Amino acid sequence: IVTNALPILPKWFAKPFAKPYVAGETEDDAIIQIRNLNEKGFLTTVDILGEHINTKEDARLITSHYCNLYDRINLEALTCNISLKPTHVGLYISLAEAMGNITTILKKAKENNNFLRIDMENSPYTTQTFEIYKRTLSIYNKMGTVIQAYLFRSLDDIKLLDSPLLNLRICKGIYKEASEIAIQKRTAINDNYVEMAKTLLNGSGYACLATHDISLIDRLEALIETENISPNRFEFQVLYGVPMGNRLEQLKAKGYKIRVYVPFGEAWFEYSVRRLKENPKIISYVMGNWFKR
Repeated sequence: IVTNALPILPKWFAKPFAKPYVAGETEDDAIIQIRNLNEKGFLTTVDILGEHINTKEDARLITSHYCNLYDRINLEALTCNISLKPTHVGLYISLAEAMGNITTILKKAKENNNFLRIDMENSPYTTQTFEIYKRTLSIYNKMGTVIQAYLFRSLDDIKLLDSPLLNLRICKGIYKEASEIAIQKRTAINDNYVEMAKTLLNGSGYACLATHDISLIDRLEALIETENISPNRFEFQVLYGVPMGNRLEQLKAKGYKIRVYVPFGEAWFEYSVRRLKENPKIISYVMGNWFKR
C-alpha cells in the first residue's frame, strides 16, 4: 500500500524510504559514499539523477556538472567512473544536442583518463543510444553502453556491437514495454539474460553483469566457471543500497570485480519510487525501525 501511495505523498514522507537507494542530493554526499565503497573494495560508477531534460540550457548545465564531476573524481583519487542518461543531456531534445553534449563530456573523460557509460532508457531511445555510442567511440574508446535483456532485439544487438572495444552492461530492463517488443515473464527474461551473457563472454568484448537476482547471479557464476572465463573479461554490477545479503562478499572472495552504481541529485524522488516498487521489502525495514524506537 505504501509503495503504491508514494508517488502522490509529500516528498518529506518518502525520504526515509528513499534514503537507502540514493547517495544524497549533493556531489559532496556522493563523494563520501563513493570513498566508503572504494575502501571496502568496491569499484563504483556515479550518476546524476534526472532525465528528459527539455531545454538546451538545462542540458548544457548538466553537461558541465558531469565535466566537473570527472575533475572531482580525479582530484579525490577515487576508483569511480560515470554513467549518464542520454535524455538528461539532450536526447529528449534531439540526437544532435545529445551528441554534442556527450562529446563534450567524453573529451573531459579522456582528459582525466576515465571511462564513460551511456545508460539505456526506454525503447524509443534504444536505436539512438546505440548510434551515439558507435559515433562517439571513435573520439575516445574508454566508453560503453547498456543493453536490456527483456527486449527481443537485444541478442542480435550484442552480435552487431561485438568488438574488442565493446564494454557492455547487461541489465534486465525497468521500463514498461509492450509485449510486441519485450519479454514479459521473469523466467524468460532471465533465460535471455544468460544467453546474452554467454554470447558477450564468448565474443570479444567486456561484460558488466548487472543484477540483484540471486538465482540469476548463481546461473551467471556457473556459466563463468563452465566456460572458464577470465575475471578480466567481466564484472558484476549492483545498485547502491539494494540488499544482497553476503552475496557480494562471496563474489569478491572469488576475485570477481564488483561495481556499485551510485546515484545522487535533487531528482531522487522519481528514481527512489522505481527502486521501491522493485524491492518493497525496504519499506518493511524502514517501518520496522520506526516502531522499534
